[in-house]
Amino acid sequence: MKIFHSINDFSSTKKTILTLGTFDGVHIGHKKILERVIQKTKNENYESLVLTFFPHPRMVLQEHSDIKLLNTIDEKIDLLEQIGIENLVIHPFDETFSRLTAEDFVRTVLVDRFHIQKIIIGYDHRFGRNRTANIDDLIAFGKQYDFEVEQISVQEINDISVSSTKIRKALLEGDMALANNYLGYDYFLTGIIIKGKQLGRTINFPTANLKIEENYKLIPQNGVYIVKSTINQKTVFGMMNIGFNPTVDGESQSIEIHYFDFNEDLYNQKIRVSILHRIRSEQKFESVALLKEQLEKDKKTAIAYLNKI
Repeated sequence: MKIFHSINDFSSTKKTILTLGTFDGVHIGHKKILERVIQKTKNENYESLVLTFFPHPRMVLQEHSDIKLLNTIDEKIDLLEQIGIENLVIHPFDETFSRLTAEDFVRTVLVDRFHIQKIIIGYDHRFGRNRTANIDDLIAFGKQYDFEVEQISVQEINDISVSSTKIRKALLEGDMALANNYLGYDYFLTGIIIKGKQLGRTINFPTANLKIEENYKLIPQNGVYIVKSTINQKTVFGMMNIGFNPTVDGESQSIEIHYFDFNEDLYNQKIRVSILHRIRSEQKFESVALLKEQLEKDKKTAIAYLNKI
């Protein structure tokens, strides 16, 4: 997949079949549109193209927006590449770009820069300054500038009634089954392993402390989860605690993973942690001994769950 970090960087000798949007989560609803784009480029002299934006428009246009995103930009790139998109344009979204009129956007971006053959979008897509243009306007521009508009129908979208907002809500409630079902994959966190307080070692539960650089990444509800990672080409399972370690008076949120049957040095490594299932809420115990006792129970619960699946 070719990646361009601005609309102005893109160039191709072929016409494009494209779609556009924030694609946060690259969930099953997004995939329906993306797979249609790829399907339409097969056996044709066209290239598939996705136009997305960073930062998320709400971060720019809504003052004090505290929106958390399902994917970091690197995670989104990986997911789009897995689907098979040929060209990805990540355009820096700012107030100047937001003021572009619908016709200016169509003419200068879609037609002049992307050499559009066809655009495939959802039935409710709005675009242009103040998001005033809709699908009917786009169809009219298509006739004016000679490109096709293919609309994903209300029925098709409703068949997979899903949205990034619903997924965010599920994750914030700790409902991994619903979130992962909507996503079509296990929600994951990506970060660097750093040194923690190393309390886990003293109770035979050594943990890898995950630091996520991107403060806009959505972290699920505090609690204990069953997880998996691929480390050195091997799948490793474990359990993860998200929270404040109240038993030892922790002051800031941490993400700690205890991998089963694993004893390698992970410091400074970049790790992806896929979240399979939530075991329980975070609790405060009267002693470290009682915490260890609960961790033993959690481990048995996790292993029983993994054996079942």
